[in-house]
Amino acid sequence: MKINRSDMLELTRRMTVARTCFSRIAGAYMDSDGEIDESFNIHFLKLSKAEQDANISIAKKVPFAETNVKLKNYEIPAEKRKPGTLYQLLMALRECELKNDALLYDLYEYLGSNLHMDEKYAIDVFYGRYDVPAKGTDGASQWESEEVYRYLILTIAPVDEDYKVGTPNKGFLFPAFNNRCTDFESINVYECNGDCDGFAEILLV
Repeated sequence: MKINRSDMLELTRRMTVARTCFSRIAGAYMDSDGEIDESFNIHFLKLSKAEQDANISIAKKVPFAETNVKLKNYEIPAEKRKPGTLYQLLMALRECELKNDALLYDLYEYLGSNLHMDEKYAIDVFYGRYDVPAKGTDGASQWESEEVYRYLILTIAPVDEDYKVGTPNKGFLFPAFNNRCTDFESINVYECNGDCDGFAEILLV
């Protein structure tokens, strides 16, 4: 299934400080060997406005990426959605809204073991929700919500010696947002160089 660009633009229009759809951000700073140096977990609105703006810019890199080139949709086979899979871990993190540090550490450790980076990097995980407005037959948005899309955005980006996060080079949106609906059987994977298959292979286990 191809990603509909308008779906992604609809999401990113809600990603501003004034209208933020994020309620929580968690993450870890990883060394070049994939070990956790430091981690954090905080309510998004406890960040300063400048920090909110900087982090929203990082998160937006995923849905705003060039669709079907640098951001691709991958269907998750049924066997990859069973207990013990990464899918189940991501579903649990979505359900708890990132409030379980043990689950987050499982995610960081899994990625640290499977990503082969030659530099220090940051893993940032955002929890957001979007009340998808219903649309009339004329395509105009109505006041009532059609559904609530609850999702995770994860980004992986290099950091400098002061742990300043650079531009993300990998990431994903989970569950996928297809046809303005939650698609529990797909994940949207981002890779800055367009080679999404390699990262998707790590995620579809």
